Amino acid sequence: MENTLNEGIGGIGVKAIESVSRAVTGKRGRWVTLAVWILLVAVLSVVWPPVNAVEDNNAANLESTAPSVVADTVAEREFGNGADVPALVVWKRSGGLSEDDLGKLKALTQALTEAPLQDQTGIIPLYQLPDPVLLSQLSEDKSSFVLPILFDPEADADRLKENVEALKAKVKEIFGENPFETPIDGTDALSARVTGPVGISIDATALFSNADVTLLIATVLLVMVILLLIYRSPILALIPIAAVGFAYGVTSPLLGLLAEQGIIIVDAQAIAIMTVLLFGAGTDYCLFLISHFRHVLTEEQDKRTALVKAFKGSSGAIAMSGFTVVIALLVLLLAKYGAYQRFAVPFSLSILVMGFASLTLVPALLAIFGRASFYPFVPRTPEMEAERARRKGKQPRARKQRSEGIGALVIKGPWTIMLATLILLGGLAGFSTQLKYTFDLLSSFPSDMESREGFTVIGEQFSAGSLAPVKVMVDTEGKANDLKERLESLPYIAKVGEPQQGKENKQIQAYEVEFSMNPYSMEAMDHIPDLREAAEQALLAAGITDPSDQVWISGQTAMQYDTEVIGDRDAMVVIPVVILLIALLLLLYLRSLVATIYLIGTVVLSFFSALGLGWIILHYGFGVEAIQGAIPLYAFVFLVALGEDYNIFMVSRIWQKSKTMPLKQAIKEGVNETSSVITSAGIILAGTFAVLATLPMQVLIQFGTVTALGVLLDTFIVRPLLVPSITAILGRSAFWPGRRDFSADQAKSKPSM
Repeated sequence: MENTLNEGIGGIGVKAIESVSRAVTGKRGRWVTLAVWILLVAVLSVVWPPVNAVEDNNAANLESTAPSVVADTVAEREFGNGADVPALVVWKRSGGLSEDDLGKLKALTQALTEAPLQDQTGIIPLYQLPDPVLLSQLSEDKSSFVLPILFDPEADADRLKENVEALKAKVKEIFGENPFETPIDGTDALSARVTGPVGISIDATALFSNADVTLLIATVLLVMVILLLIYRSPILALIPIAAVGFAYGVTSPLLGLLAEQGIIIVDAQAIAIMTVLLFGAGTDYCLFLISHFRHVLTEEQDKRTALVKAFKGSSGAIAMSGFTVVIALLVLLLAKYGAYQRFAVPFSLSILVMGFASLTLVPALLAIFGRASFYPFVPRTPEMEAERARRKGKQPRARKQRSEGIGALVIKGPWTIMLATLILLGGLAGFSTQLKYTFDLLSSFPSDMESREGFTVIGEQFSAGSLAPVKVMVDTEGKANDLKERLESLPYIAKVGEPQQGKENKQIQAYEVEFSMNPYSMEAMDHIPDLREAAEQALLAAGITDPSDQVWISGQTAMQYDTEVIGDRDAMVVIPVVILLIALLLLLYLRSLVATIYLIGTVVLSFFSALGLGWIILHYGFGVEAIQGAIPLYAFVFLVALGEDYNIFMVSRIWQKSKTMPLKQAIKEGVNETSSVITSAGIILAGTFAVLATLPMQVLIQFGTVTALGVLLDTFIVRPLLVPSITAILGRSAFWPGRRDFSADQAKSKPSM
């Protein structure tokens, strides 16, 4: 146990590891290490901005070459406001809108026409419309009306929020009341809600911004409580929290600098999940060292010697685990979808910094506090216990005999354990084939959120498609066509507007098309290729021979369709690369092709099992009809990378012990010795991701649920049961093609096949 795994990447070199451990734990070195971290955080915080100050929550997710983005460019060039962002202000009075209501709406549009809001680009001048025309735009029961207001597409969510707040102030001034605070149902009073792309953007940003603070507080409290319950030591509970705090203090300004220089883009969602990752994975790395230190303190009287031994025995696995996560997360840079790319650098950099903190700051803090780190349950050697009892005039307490533990169960019946776990995990994985996906951001909002309430009124009183119509544009080359009739004949289309003529290219025609369904739904998205085909067929019938490059479709539904297509492409690229890179790292570290294959295989199986179990809980337990389309890729990267952490830590211990004892005994002791720390680490990591499930945002609830379940499956099934049982069954073959020196006695006692 005293020698670190001296192989592959893990073979940093015993002398180098010992030098580092002695440098950061020495009488001066520990204080110097702490001072360096304090100085580093202080200087970086002063010199560079925190990451929260340079958030960009309006960054594009699609590349400029995406069909919907190209279409937006054509719409803006040819039709002026094609790229403007609409806010749909929904007005409702259950008994019907009164003449006074309509008069005040006219006054509002006149005021906003004469004195537009800061980023307002257009509004319908209701005050210029004849009353019959205005009345015709009300809902069938005359209870509701939708007022579109267009805004500059360059305005981010914060600026849009300022515009909407100014709008609400103007409404209160003209109406003499605030209809935005009136309940949308159950009252005859006038109510108003802001929905559409502007309202949705504001609400989404607010949810993620609030999540940042909520997550930080909830995660810190959760980690503190779990550590106190497990280790019952206030000092020990504070050491990982302090380490994570220092790591965040360094990471935040580093990311702030990169974002300020335009090298990366960060948003509220990435920062929120990065906080969870730091506390979850960071605490795990700290516990790997702390638990080893506590164990060695029961065998070694000198605390510094014990700490050096613990460092040597765990640093290789910690470094390898951290490096695996960093590499896996960096693979997200290969993605084309902006939200995926924006996760890569913040997540990987935070884990990299946390890895350095775990190998420098944490040992320094443990050296400063020594055995007192575990107060009041201080670990001592038998001799120290006896001397302490003698001074108190008591008999030393007999040490409890260590139970056989789960390791004994595994080596007694490895085939039974392996088959049982494979059946369980395989059964859960089977449910992952039933998953249904959605790219509807609105459906992930709480039902009482303003933009969702407004959309509900539109869906009930008007065509749901009017929330976000698509614009179908074609270059007719001046030829007559029947596109309008073709579009109107489609069963999923509720309304087709009159053709508009392009400003620069008069031969380009555009049609505003409203779906008869929720334009954010998967059903509507699946019809985007159908709309394109209908437009191309209309051009072909008009005598245009190659119409594929002469059709453009813009709008939110088209953007979501592109998101799905690019997301599928990213999954096909990112997932194989993550598996390949982690496999190469494991191969270099363990020098075993066989072990690499089954370690990767078990974690991938665990991922699909987590998806299946997550679907059972979310769909059958909470009635979720579909999960957000980005969840599988996010969960895969996290679970495969973090799941290998636990495998690496346990297998490293088995590999170490196999040098000095029979493999069967090495498996038994390796599983038992890592059981408590990995269980503690898994509970903490799962708990931090589960915090996401407490937030009022379905995408975070679903991601947190699936990831937490995956961590628990790794912690309680894959790591303690499946992996060691496979190792026991394979015996020495598990090391192939690497070599192990087995003595004659060891060879005789090797596991039977």
